[in-house]
Amino acid sequence: MSYRAWVAAGAVSAFLSVAVGAFGAHGLQLEAPYADTYDTAVQYHMLHAIGMLAVGLAGASLERPSLLKWAGWAFAAGTLLFSGSLYLYSVTELSWLGAITPLGGLAFLAGWASFAAAARSAPKRR
Repeated sequence: MSYRAWVAAGAVSAFLSVAVGAFGAHGLQLEAPYADTYDTAVQYHMLHAIGMLAVGLAGASLERPSLLKWAGWAFAAGTLLFSGSLYLYSVTELSWLGAITPLGGLAFLAGWASFAAAARSAPKRR
């Protein structure tokens, strides 16, 4: 996927985060602890939408862009697995969905590690 596409994907993901967050706040009647879990899903969704935007914006200036693409895919997978499982858990109360959430967390960690490795490989500016 091109870096322009990562910027677009990040923007779409951020849009969806706001929309899903607004729906949760105004359209759903979630009780504790499900409302808190839903809020956590929205928060991580937005943070990693920004991560996808950063992948796209950094892509033109870093020397090892393949690591950035890995980061983008990891952020996308993490959003689906982490936030997606928490969204579903919050509205269905199916506890087995909690077993999926850590996989998303691992994807987020892999994404940030890949991003850091790509940044580390960037040439020094004089």
